[in-house]
Formats: sequence, C-alpha cells, structure tokens
Amino acid sequence: MLNFNELDVAKSCEGLLPVVIQDDVTLKVLMLGYMNEEALKKSQEEMRVTFFSRTKNRLWTKGESSGNFLNIVSIAVDCDNDTLLIRVNPIGATCHTGDISCFDNNGDEGFVRRLGNVVATRHKEMPEGSYTTYLYNKGVQKIAQKVGEEAVETVIEAVAGNKEAFIYEASDLVYHLLVLLESMDCSIADVEKELVKRHK
Repeated sequence: MLNFNELDVAKSCEGLLPVVIQDDVTLKVLMLGYMNEEALKKSQEEMRVTFFSRTKNRLWTKGESSGNFLNIVSIAVDCDNDTLLIRVNPIGATCHTGDISCFDNNGDEGFVRRLGNVVATRHKEMPEGSYTTYLYNKGVQKIAQKVGEEAVETVIEAVAGNKEAFIYEASDLVYHLLVLLESMDCSIADVEKELVKRHK
C-alpha cells in the first residue's frame, strides 16, 4: 500500500508522492514531480503522466499545453512504498527550458540505446533509401562482414594513435553491431544482461 501521508518533507508535499521520470529507452532521468492518489489513478487510466502541481494546486498532465506528453511504459514502487519510478516514452523535450532532461543539458547520454531503437524500427518498416534497409536486404552475412571490417579499421586507428579517426571508426563499429544485434533478434539490453552476469 502506498504511503501518501508519510512523506517527511515540507507541508506542501503532504499527501503527495515524489515521482522520478525516466526515459524507457535511454534510461536518462528526465524530471521529478509529485502525485496524489487522483493523479496516479488518472496516469494509470490514460497511460500518460499526470502530476499534482503544487503551484497550480490542481492536477496537471505533462504536455497539456506544450504537447510534450510523457507516455507511460511502466510504473514501479520503491521498497518503502513512498516513491514512484515511471519509465516513459517522451514526446519532445521534457524540461520547460526545452532540454531533454530537467537535470542537465547533455542530450547525448543514452543515444546508443536510442539509435538501437531507430535501427529496430528501420528493420520493421524497411524504408526505401535507408542504408540500414540496404544492410537488412543483404542479410546477416553482409552485416557480419561489415562488423568485421569496421572492427579492423577501429583497431588500425587505435594502434596508430589517431584518436579522432579511432572515434569515427568505433562509431561505425557500434552502429553496425547494433544492426547485427537486431538481425539476430537481440539488443543492447541483452548484451548488458550478459555483462552483468559476468560482473557478478
């Protein structure tokens, strides 16, 4: 049972739970808000984040004026039942300043996961003129060959000490690896799980 009345902070937060909003793809923390029971219920019903605004003193659906909605993927409760973690697919910027996150301006963080999502979408839709579509049409052998080629080029630049060229080739390698993972019905998340198992 959620403890809406046990939050030991300012009077303005009584009856509210803090809610951490996280991008479901990049895992980037986007913002912090507050919900009362009514806001949580509305969020669950509509699968869009609705907060209780302490300044407006009413329910406030994120994006109601900007169109930058937070579409809910999952809701988790912490071990003390007094904080929520909501993973979302954000539409547009989350912060009122126009930034992706309210916590910093680094929009690059988590981009590899975002790119993995784009690669998966390309595989599903196969748009004409897309290099990713071209690779999928050629098949796993061609994609695997490209991963090998890019790995060799990355190694060559590393041995030569060419940092800028190394980053360029390493980026090619990561992209082609994402394509290969998708072609094998795998993702970065699967690789992370394997690395976590090894770490333990």
